[in-house]
Amino acid sequence: MLSEICLPLGMARHDVAKLDELIKERIRIPKGSALFHLGDKAEAVFGIRSGSLKTQLEDAGGQVQITGFLLPGEIIGMDGLLENRQVSHAIALEDSEVCVIRIDEMDQLSQHIPVLHQQLRRLMSKEINRSHQLVMSLGSLRSEQRLAAFLINLSQRLATLGYSSSEFVLRMSREEIGNYLGLTLETVSRLFSRFAREGVLHIQQRQVHIVDMPTLRTLAGTDCG
Repeated sequence: MLSEICLPLGMARHDVAKLDELIKERIRIPKGSALFHLGDKAEAVFGIRSGSLKTQLEDAGGQVQITGFLLPGEIIGMDGLLENRQVSHAIALEDSEVCVIRIDEMDQLSQHIPVLHQQLRRLMSKEINRSHQLVMSLGSLRSEQRLAAFLINLSQRLATLGYSSSEFVLRMSREEIGNYLGLTLETVSRLFSRFAREGVLHIQQRQVHIVDMPTLRTLAGTDCG
């Protein structure tokens, strides 16, 4: 059930550097602005160069459900390729910059960056619809399992991208984490305090230091990674 938590969708730093060389088109997205909206025509996917974004759905009443968080080196907009329409809104969590990978340039790029081709193949065979699967799989987990799994997921993705897996800054607010995991702000805050009290993490505002990864894995009920 938690296999998608173990599935890093990022690219290693040397692949990001190569992508940078090959792709000159860039878009800067100020914090709080949208890269694309639900229903927009999907003519490209985007490699995140710096910053971070969230994907979210919104119902007619303005109720928001966050479906994912994307980090530097990760690719956003893949799921829009299935129907040629974006399936969510993508909003910058901080000032961010993306490179634009036009669909008609992808074949050429894939020759230079095999991992891009693998990403596309996995997507096109519908093996993953990561954000929605993750939200669904979280539904059957207890609250502490959800937060622990979320932190492990983040840790693994950062490691894949060449960053520290044990010390990182949360780019999203506790409220946004709660929305994504289906937990209240109070529950998220309480769990962070509990994990810190039990010596699993040190936490200072948004700065997280995972002190005891084996215990965090036990809390998550997953042994991936």
